[in-house]
Amino acid sequence: MPAKPKLGQNFLVDAQAAQRIVAGLGDLSSRTVVEIGPGRGAITGALAARAARVFAIEFDRDLAAGLFERFETERVTVVEQDVLQFDFAEAAERAGQRLCVAGNLPYYITSPIVLKLAKSHAALDLAVLMVQREVAERITAAPGSRDYGLLSVTAQMYGAVESLFTLPPSAFSPRPQVESTVFRWRFAPRFAELGIDEAGFLRFLRQAFAQKRKTLANNLRAAGATPGDAAAALASTGIDAQARAEAVSIEALASLWRRLH
Repeated sequence: MPAKPKLGQNFLVDAQAAQRIVAGLGDLSSRTVVEIGPGRGAITGALAARAARVFAIEFDRDLAAGLFERFETERVTVVEQDVLQFDFAEAAERAGQRLCVAGNLPYYITSPIVLKLAKSHAALDLAVLMVQREVAERITAAPGSRDYGLLSVTAQMYGAVESLFTLPPSAFSPRPQVESTVFRWRFAPRFAELGIDEAGFLRFLRQAFAQKRKTLANNLRAAGATPGDAAAALASTGIDAQARAEAVSIEALASLWRRLH
């Protein structure tokens, strides 16, 4: 079945890579796994051989039909649905456990899917995801690096992330123009640990990173803080007055939020 470029379809054809992705989830013998974008089933087959239960969420009707014919059993359920509409909480309740997630994410909706998983964190335990290399570098970036930004902090607030391995375009059909990286995400939100409100802090992060070229102080003032309040908050938390948000750790950003609120 040919790929549909408008759906961002680049099918994994490297069988060894599929096995490595599944192995990154650990022992699945008693686990329920949600696979995002199974496509032609490269990862689905590896999951079906190891997991107790698999939900394969496929948006493309033709691909879903092919997956149903090939994999649908008591252990594998093919769901023809947009993953952004999938109810992870309900699936976890039915499974009686927090879910594992795997998938080769379509490039054009990678960020929305990552944010969807973050919002569904209470239902999730672990995810091993393949994304465009540049996106993985942003998600896993450390403070002060070129790639550190809003996506980095948002993802890392919901748990530790780590890059596992990178694949060349030749691992896919059709070949994309970029490399892809597989990363692991262990869900363990840090809001309570850092003494901050989830909704309030996420709103603050959007303000702090609003203008990449502006200092953190300027972004805070643009968000409504007075110059005096912004300067006092930065000083009390030990953040340089000329620092940009991209240079500030999660812990320091949390301290700043607590000072301002």
